[in-house]
Amino acid sequence: MREKVVSVLALFGSTGTLLCCALPAAVAAVAGGAAVGTMLSALPWLIPLSRHKGWILVVAGVLIALNAVLVLRPHGKVACSITGGKGCEVAGNFGKSMLWISIGILGIGTFFSYALVPILRWLEA
Repeated sequence: MREKVVSVLALFGSTGTLLCCALPAAVAAVAGGAAVGTMLSALPWLIPLSRHKGWILVVAGVLIALNAVLVLRPHGKVACSITGGKGCEVAGNFGKSMLWISIGILGIGTFFSYALVPILRWLEA
């Protein structure tokens, strides 16, 4: 149960990085500044969210690290032997898939937050 809660929190934390950082940058790259202005007028809560992107990335990273510790640590076999192993297999697969999805989303958000603009400036020069 604890692993599922941490997995879901890690997924929501990494999704927060996607919303605050990757979404505005992707819209700006594809459609330009006017589209970002329209998006921010329709979704004004993105502005304060993006102002605190550093904290959002750190909290999401800590949650994902905690999730990785809970998911990837060796488990005891006592609970698995009671149910015949099916419950542990399902929970383990769910936790691992949530972990990798969260890491991927955090990576995309981090790239758009900190790496995209320097890369574009370097290519422009």
